[in-house]
Amino acid sequence: MAKLVECVPNFSEGRDKVLIEKIVDEVRKVKGVKLLDYLPDEDHNRTVVTMIGAPGQVKEAVINAAKVATELIDMTKHQGGHPRMGATDVVPFTPVSDVTMEECIQLAKEVGEAIGNWGIPVYLYEDAATKPERKNLADIRKGQYEGFFEKIKAEEWKPDFGPHAMNAKSGCTAVGARVSLVAFNVNLGTDNVEIASAIAKKVRFIGGGLRFVKAIGLKLEARNIVQVSMNLVNYEKTSVYRAFEMVKMEAKRYGVPVIGSEVIGTVPMKALLDCAEYYLQIENFDMNQILEKRLLE
Repeated sequence: MAKLVECVPNFSEGRDKVLIEKIVDEVRKVKGVKLLDYLPDEDHNRTVVTMIGAPGQVKEAVINAAKVATELIDMTKHQGGHPRMGATDVVPFTPVSDVTMEECIQLAKEVGEAIGNWGIPVYLYEDAATKPERKNLADIRKGQYEGFFEKIKAEEWKPDFGPHAMNAKSGCTAVGARVSLVAFNVNLGTDNVEIASAIAKKVRFIGGGLRFVKAIGLKLEARNIVQVSMNLVNYEKTSVYRAFEMVKMEAKRYGVPVIGSEVIGTVPMKALLDCAEYYLQIENFDMNQILEKRLLE
């Protein structure tokens, strides 16, 4: 079986289509890397890129893409709804086939060192974290770009790579290794972001909610609605439908309707099959009953 790793870098630009294409083109150029998806979001002012390939080729592609992002994105001018701290904001590696988590951790270190050599502070997170307090991305990114100029001065926030000082133009970057997650957002029929934030607080684990859910409330200015934006860091233990149903339940308390949902990037087939099995109440369902899966065997 071929060695495959997935990488999902997030770049702090979701509006300038020409700039985004220049970043994504660096992925397209590397032979052996497949660009699975890239999704710019104007409200978040952020683009999520998903690629898969052999570890060495993926490493090359993400370093090249991050280099272009460093050259073209100016964080002093960045505004957007999603939390961020750098031009290349976050770079997670996920094992797919015949690749261990230890290999992904090594990739994270090598990419982090490369970005650090450009004068950008880099923090390793999740399974690549060098300190327990850096495992959770939200803890690292707390304060965001604007707050990091002061935050980074503290000795406990000395970066793993790069200078012990904020890069004004490019910010700082988190590079990590983790299991596959599902980025799942639920849109609400209101323009009151306080409601979305209150629901997110109830749904996420640190607020007493679902064990493997991280969530924030965001305003989608272009549509004049709000969103509960979630990361399901273990979809097998906290399923997509459970997160969706909890958001719906909490929204009812405020008399607010759920008007849609979205998946950002790619999603494992099993995550959606769990939803189908739950909502359709399918009994004794088996993955081998899926036609496309059998054809690909």
